[in-house]
Amino acid sequence: MLGRIRGWQRRHWRDRSKAERVELQTLGTWYFTTWFFPFAWLALPLVGGLERSPGSLLVGGLLLLAAAFQCAEANRLTRPVLDHYLHRAALPPRALYPAAGLMALGLALALVLAVVGGADPVTTRLCIGASLLPFGMLYGLVVPIRRFLRHSALLAVVLMAAFGWAEPDAAGIFMVGFLTAFATCFSLFACRCSAWNLAVLWEADRAGEVEARLAVAEERLRFGRDLHDVMGRNLAVIALKSELAVQLARRGRPEAVEQMIEVQRIAQDSQREVRAVVRGYREADLGVELAGAQGVLRAAGIACEVSGEAGGLPSEVQSALGWVVRETTTNVLRHGDAGRCSVALRMPEGRVVLTVENDGAGSAAAESGDGSGLTGLRERLRGVDGTLEAGFVAADVFRVVAEVPLSGKAAVREVAS
Repeated sequence: MLGRIRGWQRRHWRDRSKAERVELQTLGTWYFTTWFFPFAWLALPLVGGLERSPGSLLVGGLLLLAAAFQCAEANRLTRPVLDHYLHRAALPPRALYPAAGLMALGLALALVLAVVGGADPVTTRLCIGASLLPFGMLYGLVVPIRRFLRHSALLAVVLMAAFGWAEPDAAGIFMVGFLTAFATCFSLFACRCSAWNLAVLWEADRAGEVEARLAVAEERLRFGRDLHDVMGRNLAVIALKSELAVQLARRGRPEAVEQMIEVQRIAQDSQREVRAVVRGYREADLGVELAGAQGVLRAAGIACEVSGEAGGLPSEVQSALGWVVRETTTNVLRHGDAGRCSVALRMPEGRVVLTVENDGAGSAAAESGDGSGLTGLRERLRGVDGTLEAGFVAADVFRVVAEVPLSGKAAVREVAS
């Protein structure tokens, strides 16, 4: 059984985002609360406070049955009501009618129980609270707060009058009003406040996604500006000189050859400049990436420890390892719920080893996407004779180890340059 629970947790819990986990936990709490109050305020009191006459037993049994149906209906509507509050889906206008009818049935049975004297007054009043809460938790998320308070006040007056007529006792009437007020406040503070917190959390999550997309768009604009600055003037010159060479060639002038040689030279220069722009765009500086990873992870509340220096390494090795740091940092932030991350850079025996290890890893940490995941990192490292190993080293600890020999292709190119 424990193994199945752990398997479910790994498949369904750790693969969720933090906002999805909070929402799932909130829904579970609401499901439990919906059944807790009818059990504590209705089932248990009826066991000890119900008269053993046939009529009382019948009314008590019907009350328990109505409460069970009411809780089941409330559980069925909890998700649609929350989606309605979060503006993810519209709730049909008459969706709460069955729940309201079951609440009215429960209150009517409690009133019958009070009229026939089938239970002590305290038990009867607790039955009122048990009937109000399941519907109140739903209704408090559907209508505005002021309307909910007005309807609750009106319902309190009606219940106090009805039960005051059945059992004319000042303390009992006050208890009916108190239980109605408690159900109203509980529905607002426990459910609506939780739903508001969820709305804020989802809004922050969407803002983070928008910020990430804006950062990507800004980088694309920067790259576009750099490429335009490099190519714009050169292409204009090439177009003018080509047109001039065409005119000279039509006139049989030998200067046309010189103009085409100049066009060829400008085109070759443009190729070199474009390569330089792309190289600067694709290469990642290892020192900058290490410092950036530590800052980003600490800002996200993850304890990050970075050890080792990147100075003296060939530029292509720094670029490849910088991409490893960048990708693994992104995975730590996106997958799992890490509380600690360590990044270690070592250079033993003519090779450089980069180790990134974090806890709170989910199964999605082992993804291998094409170009942006672990597969893409292996391809980059293969260009400098490097290797990459990734996997779980403990129950929730994920480790990525990148190793590059300092005597490989990158070192040879560095010496040659």
